[in-house]
Amino acid sequence: MAATNDFSLQSLYEALDARRQARGLSWSAALREIRQASDHPEARPLSLSTVKGIGRRAIAEGDGVLQMLRWLNRTPESFMLGTEEIAETGGRLPEVPAGKVLRFDTKKMYTALDARRAERKMTWAQVAEETGWSVAALTRLSKGGRTAFPAVMRIVRWLGEPAVRFTRISDR
Repeated sequence: MAATNDFSLQSLYEALDARRQARGLSWSAALREIRQASDHPEARPLSLSTVKGIGRRAIAEGDGVLQMLRWLNRTPESFMLGTEEIAETGGRLPEVPAGKVLRFDTKKMYTALDARRAERKMTWAQVAEETGWSVAALTRLSKGGRTAFPAVMRIVRWLGEPAVRFTRISDR
Protein backbone atom coordinates (compact mmCIF):
# COMPACT_ATOMS: atom_id res chain seq x y z
CA MET A 1 0.00 0.00 0.00
CA ALA A 2 1.74 3.13 -1.21
CA ALA A 3 0.93 6.60 0.04
CA THR A 4 -0.19 9.03 -2.65
CA ASN A 5 -0.16 12.79 -2.93
CA ASP A 6 -3.89 12.84 -2.08
CA PHE A 7 -5.62 10.86 0.65
CA SER A 8 -6.38 7.44 -0.81
CA LEU A 9 -9.60 5.71 0.16
CA GLN A 10 -8.30 2.61 -1.63
CA SER A 11 -5.21 2.59 0.58
CA LEU A 12 -7.43 3.02 3.63
CA TYR A 13 -9.44 -0.02 2.55
CA GLU A 14 -6.25 -2.04 2.03
CA ALA A 15 -5.01 -1.10 5.52
CA LEU A 16 -8.37 -2.03 7.07
CA ASP A 17 -8.42 -5.35 5.25
CA ALA A 18 -4.79 -6.14 6.17
CA ARG A 19 -5.46 -5.47 9.86
CA ARG A 20 -8.69 -7.43 9.74
CA GLN A 21 -6.96 -10.43 8.16
CA ALA A 22 -3.93 -10.22 10.48
CA ARG A 23 -6.28 -10.40 13.46
CA GLY A 24 -8.34 -13.22 11.94
CA LEU A 25 -11.52 -11.14 11.96
CA SER A 26 -14.51 -11.26 9.68
CA TRP A 27 -15.62 -7.94 8.27
CA SER A 28 -18.54 -7.98 10.73
CA ALA A 29 -16.20 -8.49 13.69
CA ALA A 30 -13.89 -5.73 12.45
CA LEU A 31 -16.88 -3.42 12.11
CA ARG A 32 -17.92 -4.16 15.70
CA GLU A 33 -14.44 -3.16 16.89
CA ILE A 34 -14.46 0.01 14.80
CA ARG A 35 -17.88 0.91 16.20
CA GLN A 36 -16.73 0.20 19.77
CA ALA A 37 -13.97 2.76 19.28
CA SER A 38 -16.71 5.35 18.70
CA ASP A 39 -19.62 3.92 20.64
CA HIS A 40 -21.95 6.88 20.90
CA PRO A 41 -25.74 6.68 21.00
CA GLU A 42 -26.26 9.68 18.69
CA ALA A 43 -23.49 8.85 16.24
CA ARG A 44 -24.60 7.41 12.95
CA PRO A 45 -23.00 3.98 13.13
CA LEU A 46 -20.86 2.89 10.25
CA SER A 47 -22.46 0.24 8.09
CA LEU A 48 -20.75 -2.89 6.84
CA SER A 49 -21.26 -1.75 3.25
CA THR A 50 -19.59 1.59 4.01
CA VAL A 51 -16.49 -0.03 5.50
CA LYS A 52 -16.20 -2.80 2.90
CA GLY A 53 -16.89 -0.38 0.04
CA ILE A 54 -14.60 2.46 1.14
CA GLY A 55 -11.96 1.56 -1.44
CA ARG A 56 -14.41 1.89 -4.32
CA ARG A 57 -15.70 5.32 -3.34
CA ALA A 58 -14.58 8.69 -4.64
CA ILE A 59 -15.54 10.42 -1.39
CA ALA A 60 -16.31 9.32 2.16
CA GLU A 61 -17.85 11.08 5.13
CA GLY A 62 -15.08 12.52 7.31
CA ASP A 63 -16.26 11.42 10.74
CA GLY A 64 -16.63 7.82 9.58
CA VAL A 65 -13.12 7.83 8.15
CA LEU A 66 -11.83 9.18 11.48
CA GLN A 67 -13.37 6.13 13.21
CA MET A 68 -11.61 3.79 10.80
CA LEU A 69 -8.31 5.61 11.24
CA ARG A 70 -8.59 5.37 15.02
CA TRP A 71 -9.08 1.59 14.74
CA LEU A 72 -5.94 1.42 12.60
CA ASN A 73 -4.08 3.71 15.02
CA ARG A 74 -3.01 5.84 12.04
CA THR A 75 -3.25 9.46 11.06
CA PRO A 76 -4.78 10.63 7.80
CA GLU A 77 -1.37 11.99 6.81
CA SER A 78 0.09 8.48 6.91
CA PHE A 79 -1.86 7.81 3.71
CA MET A 80 -0.34 10.76 1.83
CA LEU A 81 3.04 11.66 0.39
CA GLY A 82 4.54 15.00 1.34
CA THR A 83 2.91 15.18 4.76
CA GLU A 84 5.47 13.20 6.75
CA GLU A 85 6.66 16.27 8.69
CA ILE A 86 3.08 17.33 9.43
CA ALA A 87 2.24 13.81 10.59
CA GLU A 88 5.29 13.67 12.88
CA THR A 89 4.50 16.98 14.59
CA GLY A 90 0.78 16.29 14.76
CA GLY A 91 0.85 13.09 16.69
CA ARG A 92 -1.91 10.55 16.89
CA LEU A 93 -5.63 10.92 16.78
CA PRO A 94 -6.90 11.32 20.35
CA GLU A 95 -8.46 8.66 22.52
CA VAL A 96 -12.18 9.23 22.71
CA PRO A 97 -14.04 8.53 25.95
CA ALA A 98 -17.09 6.27 25.94
CA GLY A 99 -20.21 8.12 24.90
CA LYS A 100 -18.26 10.60 22.76
CA VAL A 101 -17.34 10.75 19.09
CA LEU A 102 -14.38 12.25 17.18
CA ARG A 103 -15.46 14.76 14.56
CA PHE A 104 -13.86 17.33 12.32
CA ASP A 105 -14.16 20.87 13.68
CA THR A 106 -14.97 22.63 10.43
CA LYS A 107 -15.50 25.99 12.14
CA LYS A 108 -11.95 25.82 13.48
CA MET A 109 -10.74 24.79 10.02
CA TYR A 110 -12.50 27.81 8.48
CA THR A 111 -10.91 30.16 11.02
CA ALA A 112 -7.45 28.78 10.18
CA LEU A 113 -8.17 29.05 6.44
CA ASP A 114 -9.34 32.64 6.75
CA ALA A 115 -6.31 33.61 8.84
CA ARG A 116 -3.90 31.99 6.38
CA ARG A 117 -5.77 33.55 3.46
CA ALA A 118 -5.45 37.01 5.02
CA GLU A 119 -1.80 36.42 5.95
CA ARG A 120 -1.01 35.52 2.35
CA LYS A 121 -3.20 38.39 1.04
CA MET A 122 -5.27 35.98 -1.04
CA THR A 123 -8.85 36.04 -2.20
CA TRP A 124 -11.18 33.14 -1.49
CA ALA A 125 -11.07 32.37 -5.21
CA GLN A 126 -7.29 31.95 -5.02
CA VAL A 127 -7.61 29.67 -1.98
CA ALA A 128 -10.25 27.66 -3.81
CA GLU A 129 -7.96 27.25 -6.80
CA GLU A 130 -5.06 26.07 -4.63
CA THR A 131 -7.14 23.65 -2.54
CA GLY A 132 -9.42 22.30 -5.25
CA TRP A 133 -12.50 23.43 -3.34
CA SER A 134 -15.16 25.88 -4.48
CA VAL A 135 -15.40 29.27 -2.79
CA ALA A 136 -18.89 28.39 -1.56
CA ALA A 137 -17.71 25.11 -0.02
CA LEU A 138 -14.78 26.81 1.71
CA THR A 139 -16.88 29.57 3.23
CA ARG A 140 -19.62 27.08 4.18
CA LEU A 141 -17.09 25.54 6.61
CA SER A 142 -17.70 28.59 8.83
CA LYS A 143 -21.14 27.17 9.67
CA GLY A 144 -19.76 23.93 11.03
CA GLY A 145 -21.08 20.63 9.85
CA ARG A 146 -19.52 17.65 8.20
CA THR A 147 -16.82 17.28 5.61
CA ALA A 148 -15.49 14.49 3.43
CA PHE A 149 -12.30 12.68 2.47
CA PRO A 150 -10.17 13.13 0.43
CA ALA A 151 -11.10 16.82 0.00
CA VAL A 152 -10.65 17.72 3.67
CA MET A 153 -7.03 16.61 3.49
CA ARG A 154 -6.38 19.08 0.67
CA ILE A 155 -7.22 21.85 3.12
CA VAL A 156 -5.06 20.27 5.81
CA ARG A 157 -2.14 20.09 3.37
CA TRP A 158 -2.69 23.70 2.27
CA LEU A 159 -2.68 24.86 5.89
CA GLY A 160 0.43 22.81 6.68
CA GLU A 161 -1.18 21.64 9.90
CA PRO A 162 -1.94 18.12 11.14
CA ALA A 163 -5.51 16.96 10.68
CA VAL A 164 -5.79 16.25 14.41
CA ARG A 165 -5.62 20.01 15.02
CA PHE A 166 -9.02 20.28 13.33
CA THR A 167 -10.81 17.56 15.26
CA ARG A 168 -12.93 17.74 18.38
CA ILE A 169 -14.41 15.25 20.76
CA SER A 170 -18.14 15.73 20.75
CA ASP A 171 -21.22 14.68 22.68
CA ARG A 172 -23.17 14.58 19.45
